Amino acid sequence: MASNIKAKNLDLDPEYRKWRNHLGENWQVPMFKTALEFRGFNDNFMPAIWSQYTSHSTGIQQTKHEVPTHDGSSFLLTRFATTSQIESSQPLPAWLYFHGGGMVAEGVPFFAPLIAKYVAESGVQVFGVEYRVAPEFPGPIPAKDGLDALKWIAANADKLKVDPTRLGLMGDSAGGGLAAAISLLARDTALEPPIARQILTCPMLDDRALFAVAFDSLLNSYATVPAEDLRLCWEAYVGEDKAGKPEADVSCYAAPSRAEDLSNLPPTYLDVGNLDLFRDECADFAARLAAADVDIEFHLFSGMPHGFEGAVAVPKTVHALKLRVEAMKQL
Repeated sequence: MASNIKAKNLDLDPEYRKWRNHLGENWQVPMFKTALEFRGFNDNFMPAIWSQYTSHSTGIQQTKHEVPTHDGSSFLLTRFATTSQIESSQPLPAWLYFHGGGMVAEGVPFFAPLIAKYVAESGVQVFGVEYRVAPEFPGPIPAKDGLDALKWIAANADKLKVDPTRLGLMGDSAGGGLAAAISLLARDTALEPPIARQILTCPMLDDRALFAVAFDSLLNSYATVPAEDLRLCWEAYVGEDKAGKPEADVSCYAAPSRAEDLSNLPPTYLDVGNLDLFRDECADFAARLAAADVDIEFHLFSGMPHGFEGAVAVPKTVHALKLRVEAMKQL
């Protein structure tokens, strides 16, 4: 009886279901054998999803910069800004954006239409960080890339007309988890100026959580990306011998939920769907931030699974993006 009640109460939002059914009834990303197979699918499928936001790109310029890394390599940083922001005589705030993709896939160009929308609607410029991904570059290398991006922007603040005291981190899914990891790394290395704010949308925070999800669980049945694929991502990112094992030595700069101390982190906006496989780890992280006296705004969207931003016209998606834009304006 309990499972029937649960199934009645937890269901896809009706408007979201209509959108998802155009992909196929009960559609899910296929289950793969390796993280590289998952990357190949994502890199082919996701451009069509994010291109739905291209109408917001008008007036947003993209400028690329090469940023040196802590280990002698480099990555690209793409500035999304209006002409007035680029030509400003006064230093302006900026967000650093970390893309999703399970820490193994995608990149800033995939998310460019969505980033442009955020810039256009918030009035705040964004730097998209092309951090290096696993399995070639496992954690915590991407978090160190993010810290390098922060330091580079601060060092070039006068030239960029950016206010280094008003830099925020934002990201979705894997990128949200990465933003949280960078905040921890910045705190623990006493970065100056400190990060001003962070926006974590459906963040991927805890390698242990997905290994406890049953294949036939209700959440996995609604998932856009099944738990089995996400486990592959964690294994690529922190190691097959460590992922999902509570006793394993996994850095909190790779899996932020493993941090014992969440105090002295920046004011945080965090949201997640209540049918997202990351739901429980996100709710736990939000509660722990609150318990550590971090200013936290937390939203749980009923009937929405992971990656619901792809359903651009669904009312709850529109509402969620408005909340994120309002959070961006607080920088």
